[in-house]
Formats: sequence, C-alpha cells, structure tokens
Amino acid sequence: MHSSSFICRRRALKFVASALCATGLPALHAQTVTPIRLALIESMSGPFANTGEAVFRNLLWAVERVNARGGIKLPGGNRFLQLDRYDSKGQNEEALSALRAAMDDGARIVLQGNSSATAAALVDAIDKNNERDVSRRVLFLNYSAVDPVLTNERCSFWHFRFDAHADMRVTALMEVMKNDASLKRVYLIGQDYSFGQAVLRESKRQLGQLRPDVQIVGEELHPMGRVKDFAPYATKILASGAQAVVTGNWGNDLTLMVKAAREAGFNGSFYTFYGNALGAPAAIGDAGIGRVAAVADWLPNVQTRESEAFYRAFRERFPKPADDYVHMRMQLLVEALAQAVERAGSVDTVAVGRALERADVSLAGQGGRMRASDHQFQQSLVVGMMDRQGSPGVKFDVEGSGYGFRVVRTIPAERAEMPTSCKMQRP
Repeated sequence: MHSSSFICRRRALKFVASALCATGLPALHAQTVTPIRLALIESMSGPFANTGEAVFRNLLWAVERVNARGGIKLPGGNRFLQLDRYDSKGQNEEALSALRAAMDDGARIVLQGNSSATAAALVDAIDKNNERDVSRRVLFLNYSAVDPVLTNERCSFWHFRFDAHADMRVTALMEVMKNDASLKRVYLIGQDYSFGQAVLRESKRQLGQLRPDVQIVGEELHPMGRVKDFAPYATKILASGAQAVVTGNWGNDLTLMVKAAREAGFNGSFYTFYGNALGAPAAIGDAGIGRVAAVADWLPNVQTRESEAFYRAFRERFPKPADDYVHMRMQLLVEALAQAVERAGSVDTVAVGRALERADVSLAGQGGRMRASDHQFQQSLVVGMMDRQGSPGVKFDVEGSGYGFRVVRTIPAERAEMPTSCKMQRP
C-alpha cells in the first residue's frame, strides 16, 4: 500500500547532498531527525490518478516550505514534516487498508479529500480507532471532501475540513447565476455518491429560493469514474433546451462531460466546482469563453502582488504545464497544522487537535480560520469566468491551454459562512 514517486535511497550516505526526497524532508536531515509523518491517502492509480498527483504536488510544496524555514519549533528541538503517499486506488476498502498501513508506519496525521464517500469511511474508522486505542489516535485533515454532513450531523473532533463545503460553494455560484436575467432553463448533473447528490439537492433548493422563474429541465446522477462516453448525457442536455448546466463533477468525469457537450453542439453555460483545471479548459476550448464558471477558495488571476508571487513560485517549483493546478487551501492546511503543533508544544494528537480548533492562518494575502464548533474552515471564496489569456483580468492561463479564469465575484468569509448542526463530542 505504501508508495512514493521518488524513493530516498537507503544506502546513501547520511549527509549526501542529493535532491529532496518526495517526502519533503531536506536531504541533509532526512535520516538524522525524527520527522512528523503525514499520510496522504489518495487515488494514485486508476481513473482519478491525476487528481491524486495534483494534491500530492500541492502538499509537497507546502511541506517543503515549512521544512525550508527550519521545520516546526518544539521544546525538544525542531521537527520536520514528512509526506508519505498511500494509494487508495479510488476504493473505500483500499483507503481503510491504507489508513491501517499509515498508522503502522507511525503516522498520526492523515490527509485525504478527493471523495466524500472515502472521507466518511475514514472518519468512521478513525473515530472507532481513537476510542479503542488512545496510544495511536489519529487526526484527519480534509482538503476537498465537501459533503456538508461531514461538518454537520457526522462531525467529529478528529476531522478538520479546509475546503468550503458543497452548500457554501453552491451559494457562491448562485451569486453569479441569480443576476443572469436571461437564464430560464437549467440542467443539473452530477456523480452518483454523497457529494454529487448534495450538490444537486442544494442547487435545486437555492434555485427555487433565488430564481423561482428558472425551470430545472433535467436532474441526473451518473456512476462515478465509470462512464467512458458522455455522449448520451450530452444528447439529453441538448434536447432539454437547457441554457446552463450546474455540476459538481471533478476529474475525468468533468473533462469528458464538457467535451461531449461541446461536440454535441451545446452552447450554454457550465457552472462548476472544478472547471478551472485538470484538462477541462482545454477540452472546452473557445466554447467556454464567458460561459464556464468555477468556484474556488482562490484563483491564479486574483489580482494582488502577493497572489501573483505565490502563483509564480508554484510554477517555478512545478514548471510542466500539466502540473499547473495549485490550491491555496492546501497550503493553508499545512500552515495551520504547523501552527497548531507549535501552539500545542507537542505532537500529542488531542493537544494538536485542540490547537487546530483555534487555527488562524494567512499566506500570500489569503487566509482563514477554523470554526471550533464544527471544524469547518472559514475563508473567502471567488468565482471565475473562463476567458482567453491576455483578456482583461486574465494574466495567467491554465495548464498551457491559452485559457484562464477572470475573477467575477469575491465572497468574503463572513458571507460565505453557513450555520452548522454539529454536536461535537470532544475527548
């Protein structure tokens, strides 16, 4: 189960000045300092492998930044972070096996996000483990699993979410949709699991409240990661007369869907959670200009000097166009963890968890705070509209595609915040 894209050679001399290992440890200290192990449990193979690799790059960069400034200050001496990869293969059972392997390897911080169903399974397993085995308690830091139940009725002291949940993201998209007077017909489509269902449910509810004049002409869920040909879905979208599609699809399920819709002749808009990368802009092409919106915690074309420097630094670290997918929230997650460990003064899981409840971090002009009542990170959101690189507000493109996203709406953290039904049980 345990893998890494680069293997630190065990036979190397203790002080060999080699390149960084994929763990993020400085080569000089990789074998002389006991690190704080972070276990990334993600799809590193299968149809969503590209999403797992994108996450790994982001977290690795964040870990390298913490280590480059000397690691985390603790009373017994500084500790570095070590990022290890565990392949879930897109399956919940594999993710649970990976969790057990990570714990056996000494990891007490688990990172995951690219499936709300997997996140729910991990929360359940970690809750049971932490009650049964106090010597091996684990914290779960979630960067992308956005089913609202994870910080509502299924909230857990051991789980912290650093992404805006689905209802918050839908609300941000509605900030744009509600003002489009020409919009009369909408098609809702998503992946058939908890997250996809939540997106459709909340989109339908908010459209009914904000735009009762808009007709929902289609509402459909499809198998996640198993559809190879979206042409039949595109045909239904076209036949419905929809002017816009709302979807939470991600990875290949999004790219293949928008490509099929374009090829079928659909000229309407896409309101998406993840339409700003991983091949989607290139697949959409000119048909997406002014028609594809994406909601995010940050976008490369946020027009501040700090934001531009942050983005350029990431591209210098990962210069390949295919690697151009950076998440501010993942950087803030690692910064919040480093802050919490230093505040706790130890790596004790409960102490770090209590410190994480008070996390308040900023980076490159962006920032956020953890809400202690449900462990939902509160941060501003932006909505971007696809346009050609070089257009006003589109300095940077995506993945060398020639298309980027102009920020058309910014939702401050206090407006993005939503109530919670969480009844937290604390140790």
